[in-house]
Amino acid sequence: MASGGLQLLGFVMAFLGWIGIIISTAMPQWKMASYAGDNIVTAQALYEGLWMSCAMQSTGQIQCKVYDSLLKLEGNLQATRALMVASILLGLVGMFVAVTGMKCMKCMEDDQVKKMRMAVFGGVIFIISGLAALVATSWYGNRVARAFYDPFTPVNTRFEFGSALFIGWAASSLAILGGSFLCCSCPRRETSYPPTRGYPKNASSTGKDYV
Repeated sequence: MASGGLQLLGFVMAFLGWIGIIISTAMPQWKMASYAGDNIVTAQALYEGLWMSCAMQSTGQIQCKVYDSLLKLEGNLQATRALMVASILLGLVGMFVAVTGMKCMKCMEDDQVKKMRMAVFGGVIFIISGLAALVATSWYGNRVARAFYDPFTPVNTRFEFGSALFIGWAASSLAILGGSFLCCSCPRRETSYPPTRGYPKNASSTGKDYV
């Protein structure tokens, strides 16, 4: 029962991490304009994401523009997109595989070893999915930090970490941790011992004494 609870906990955590990765990918707040300088106009807030850039006015009105051409984008941005999409697809596959191996499901009940292996395989896929998202968000965040501290970057064009990055980091950590819990349900090899031999009972006394 304890392993079943750990398996269920791992699946819930990995599923929530997968949902967070989807939200992070869709959000436009991957980086936001920095207001560190003294001469920065704060009448609007600028955001940039993987798919669009947005400007929020002081009145609360938000205007977003989808990137015009895929080929005109930077190679780093295209690679980040690819990693996040791959992470989402891997998480989807991992979810179906892990559900098949869950103890609370009735699939493959006739072979418990294969059923548990399916749960472990789903956990491995979730870990790979979380690692892909973690690499993408960390890579993007590293580029934002390097541009921010670059002395040749104009003050009014500097960006800071957006909320989508923090959600992506938290979600990828959940997916990795949940996948690790699923892997803990790996069937252990039981050590087979030779059958114990019964000792022969003492022959009943025949009443004869031997010298």
